[in-house]
Amino acid sequence: QVQLVESGGGLVQAGGSLRLSCVASGRTFSNDAMGWFRQAPGKDREFVTAISWNGDTTFYTNSVKGRFTISRDNAKNTVYLQMNSLKPEATAVYYCAAGSPGRGAVRFTMAGRYDYWGQGTQVTVSS
Repeated sequence: QVQLVESGGGLVQAGGSLRLSCVASGRTFSNDAMGWFRQAPGKDREFVTAISWNGDTTFYTNSVKGRFTISRDNAKNTVYLQMNSLKPEATAVYYCAAGSPGRGAVRFTMAGRYDYWGQGTQVTVSS
């Protein structure tokens, strides 16, 4: 059974940091792109960041550039999201996703291009 399990969420003050992890099991994901999406209450799920299968290419939504960093360890079937200088607007459930979005940056930002999803981890940033 293929599973993605996120961890590392929690409550943090504005300006603080959190590191999310997503461990994949059931098969190897070393050939898949991995992404992080988030969904705030009352809002649609939105793209945050993604990383190519070998880690050579990363994509970020503009609002997190310079503050968030995605990385992966294929030997551990794990993807990470380091979030620094957190802002209250980052409050959301964060979801890990895996799949083969195809070529082009835009495809990496599209939730429908990912085949596997985790259950999410809550991140709350207090002001």
